[in-house]
Amino acid sequence: MTAITAPVDLLTDPVILQAGAMSFSGHTARKRFGQHWLRDERVLDHILEASGLQADDRVLEVGPGRGALTERLLRSPAAAVHAVELDRDLVAGLRDRFGSDGRFSLREGDVLDVPLTLPDEGLATKVVANIPYNITGPLMERLIGRLDRPVDPPYQRLVLLVQKEVAERIRARPGHSSFSALSVRMQLLAQCSTVCPVPPRCFQPPPKVQSEVIRLDPLPMQQRPEPALARRVESLLKQAFLARRKMLRNTLAGLCPPEQLQMLAAAAGIDLQQRPQEVAPAAWVELARGLNQADSAA
Repeated sequence: MTAITAPVDLLTDPVILQAGAMSFSGHTARKRFGQHWLRDERVLDHILEASGLQADDRVLEVGPGRGALTERLLRSPAAAVHAVELDRDLVAGLRDRFGSDGRFSLREGDVLDVPLTLPDEGLATKVVANIPYNITGPLMERLIGRLDRPVDPPYQRLVLLVQKEVAERIRARPGHSSFSALSVRMQLLAQCSTVCPVPPRCFQPPPKVQSEVIRLDPLPMQQRPEPALARRVESLLKQAFLARRKMLRNTLAGLCPPEQLQMLAAAAGIDLQQRPQEVAPAAWVELARGLNQADSAA
């Protein structure tokens, strides 16, 4: 994980101040929109580097704010940058600041509701987002999908700024205290890794929580569980993690006769003495497959 030292502050950079003064004059962050503007140049550079943008990439930027990251995206080789912004006052400023660049387009509206296609109706290849913490769950589902209904075709890469607690749950490994049903779901849909921590001082206004930039590389559809298998995995996760302190022999009891459950668990590499947070994502898939096959044979 890349460490962040004292921030290089965009709000005191005279070039940035001059560029944004007219476009966003008098606008302050709005709590109801969950606005916390990233102002640290080092973090912005890490985000851009993690995105790995190439000349054929079309970028979806969620929550561009005043355009600090947008400016960097437009300096990259990317073929297009399409931003979605809810705050209409910021929309006006963004159009004023970047509208002359033919690669830039902007859609005003709620990212949970509006189409995410570019103006030519084509799809973005990569996503960069400073996710408002109050819509993290729904937005992640829209961008990644669910186990039984993943986004198809998947984005090639997503670089997301999220609350640190969420990031830790997404990338946690079995046995870690943060490992959860979310960890299993996300790791069956994408390769998940950390980019850098983002302390509150890197934002204006500073949030009350720590943040982190993560990178998600969605797995090809053929490497994801097929729908019937995914539904069974989802059912197992809900049943097991509702009582994460209990052993699996107790939480999964009733799925099938004890002897059969023991056999299927062993075949999946699972010890029923384990608790759910100790079981790897691939083992959940194998247990689900065994249960589905047993049901089909019955």
